[in-house]
Amino acid sequence: MGGTVTVTDGKVTAAAVLPVAMRGRLAVVAVLASLVVLLLGVRYAGDTGPGRTDARIGEAAYGVGAPWWHLAHATDFLGDPGGALLLLTAGVVGCLRARRTRAAVLLLVGPGLAVGVTRLLKPLAARTINGDDNLAFPSGHTAFLTAFALALALLAAGRSGLGPTSGTVLALAAASAAGALMGWAQVATGAHYPTDTVGGCCTALAVVPAVAWAVDRVAAARRPHKG
Repeated sequence: MGGTVTVTDGKVTAAAVLPVAMRGRLAVVAVLASLVVLLLGVRYAGDTGPGRTDARIGEAAYGVGAPWWHLAHATDFLGDPGGALLLLTAGVVGCLRARRTRAAVLLLVGPGLAVGVTRLLKPLAARTINGDDNLAFPSGHTAFLTAFALALALLAAGRSGLGPTSGTVLALAAASAAGALMGWAQVATGAHYPTDTVGGCCTALAVVPAVAWAVDRVAAARRPHKG
């Protein structure tokens, strides 16, 4: 499989972070996710309040009582700088201990770039919540946790040698679960509208496969070739 470990002289030397068998399907996912971000960004550009769908979902999710309120805040913390640093540190240390440098790079760059893209898009969409200074679309917290889960799922799929269908299902299931959890937390705490979190999740789905492909390309280009 494209994500299996490469062995040279009995030593693990490289492992693709984007399994070859999954590239085509994830490329389609990335394109579709980009279109969703674009369409939502255009639809809600400049808005200062929830849309009709946002209002219905938000009414059901906002202001939940204990223990759900505590769970929402704990989940929200994972997208804050402190919580994100804890997750990234644990993931990167684990990858380095396993001598998987590419994996460590993906876990750092994938979520980081996903969050960076949301920050670039927010002033373009200019959608606000809880005041004119709080840009809302797309959600950076949701993008981070979705990207982190997607990166881990790609690594797991490659390590296990999953096929294109099972590997893609694993990746999308992990990303969707993480995105739904953080999205719920953002709506429950009043930090974002539901469509902001969809935009954040789709941003991660667009960015992480591209980062994984780039990491493999750069690593392959730097690898010495034996004559």
